[in-house]
Amino acid sequence: MQKLDLEPLTAEAFAPFGTVMDIDAAEKRMINGGTTERFHALAMADTEAEGGRTILSLFRGQPRAFPYPVDMMERHPLGSQAFFPLTRRPWIAVVALDADGKPGQPRAFLVPGHVGVQYAANVWHHPLIAVGQPADFLVMDRAGGGSNLEEAGYDAPYLIATEPN
Repeated sequence: MQKLDLEPLTAEAFAPFGTVMDIDAAEKRMINGGTTERFHALAMADTEAEGGRTILSLFRGQPRAFPYPVDMMERHPLGSQAFFPLTRRPWIAVVALDADGKPGQPRAFLVPGHVGVQYAANVWHHPLIAVGQPADFLVMDRAGGGSNLEEAGYDAPYLIATEPN
């Protein structure tokens, strides 16, 4: 197994895969007579291909055991998918560029508990990796017709050796 190091998440490092939704970097607007702070346009849904529509769901991720083998990836050709944590716990996002129709070398990002990510349409990513305890996420993705899920395995898994603190 090849070791997969956790990288700190930055907007620049994640740009080839999608958008970082960081409220600290967002445009802030005061609304509702100054009683509400709006973190404006953290991401833009891309879900309308082949008659799709945008939906919001709550995902409850169970914590993974470490060391953790990354042995597969998935992608959604017809729409983007955004994950924003509600439990404010760090989590892990694993992504890869396309390599002739299969996922290439993965990159693993340690995502702070107040930051979300949006995977662009057709970007290889690993399913949700919660750390330490169950974690809730608000998820924006696509519902509708068409084939919007592809999965592919790696010949040899990549290993995230230790649980992040």
